[in-house]
Amino acid sequence: MKAIPYGKQFISDEDIQSVIQTLNGDFLTQGPAIYAFEKKFAAYVGSKFAVAVANGTGALHLSAMALNIQPGDKVITTPITFVASANCVKYCGGEVVFCDIDPKTFLLDIQQVRKLLEQSPKGTYKGIIPVDFAGRPINSEAFSKLAEEFGCWIIEDACHAPGAWIKDSNGIAQISGNGKYSDLAIFSFHPVKHIATGEGGMITTNSEVLYKKLITLRTHGITRDQKLFENSVSFAAGIETNDIDYPGWYMEMQELGYNYRLTDFQAALGISQLKAAEKGLAKRKQIANNYDLAFQSIDKIVSPQLETKVNSNFSHAYHLYIIKTPERLKLYNYLRENQIFAQVHYIPAHLMPYYRSQGWKEGMMPNAEAYYKECLSLPMYPSMTDEEQSYVIEVILNFFKRE
Repeated sequence: MKAIPYGKQFISDEDIQSVIQTLNGDFLTQGPAIYAFEKKFAAYVGSKFAVAVANGTGALHLSAMALNIQPGDKVITTPITFVASANCVKYCGGEVVFCDIDPKTFLLDIQQVRKLLEQSPKGTYKGIIPVDFAGRPINSEAFSKLAEEFGCWIIEDACHAPGAWIKDSNGIAQISGNGKYSDLAIFSFHPVKHIATGEGGMITTNSEVLYKKLITLRTHGITRDQKLFENSVSFAAGIETNDIDYPGWYMEMQELGYNYRLTDFQAALGISQLKAAEKGLAKRKQIANNYDLAFQSIDKIVSPQLETKVNSNFSHAYHLYIIKTPERLKLYNYLRENQIFAQVHYIPAHLMPYYRSQGWKEGMMPNAEAYYKECLSLPMYPSMTDEEQSYVIEVILNFFKRE
């Protein structure tokens, strides 16, 4: 059996042709494919606006900037996430405050978030960044109510969850990242994600004000909208003039932004990948179901994702299929010996050396730390064949028979 990774992209002939067509066109960047991708992605998740960016980290950074995080501002997030979810706060000079996870769901524990908020004067915390970890959607409505109560904004990190949904109190399925209960939501198009563009990301929102700010911040803080220009027409033209229109070359940098643009050929690939998103999501659910059935009788394997089989209030996107086992290290090594490259998601962010240097210590997030000692992500990707999955299952079952 060839090597089996924990995740990888699938590129179809249609994907390839869409990129070739763009490469043969007039624009490699800042062209029409970007806006087309944004419109189609916004429609897919049900948001009013979408802003394509260079990667998921850029999406987080620009979101933090758009919400005006200032030095010293406190923002709450989970320690069980990729470090970018926290780092975006630090990029703006803010203070990251980690809050523990719910041991049953691995998601940011809303009750512990409430305790944090209640322990300080209102206004102490500026925002919350919950994560749809592994593809399981947060209770976005509950977080929204909590944020509103304490004057906080919400950035939903939905990188793992395109296509996931959770029902609100009215019984309406709210798709992750649709902006109904968050100020901004972000996605990643890294190769292991549901939609792959190599690198790339997206920010979604229902706020036109935030949308316009993101568009400017994405491109160096520059605008070409003459309605927003601050310098005079005469300055722009270089001569005294009564003309009311600015010359065509003129633009203004009005704030400090970044170059977080996506290319047109990446956007073309994204549009093509988006067409197959539902098919890929269905395959992920099938793979998860196969794992569920295979492992349900093994005492030393625990997967909270089994709950999705009996819970109709939400739909998991299965970016990851995570198990917990006290035999994690031995199993990890055994899988590698058999060409199966499982992964661990994640090392608790608060115990990374950088955040330790900020005062975070072992014992401060007991649920997250206990989770880390046993978690393992098994191979999960839409192009995974039945033969490959059967082999992974067989090797795991053989391991536990040996134990």
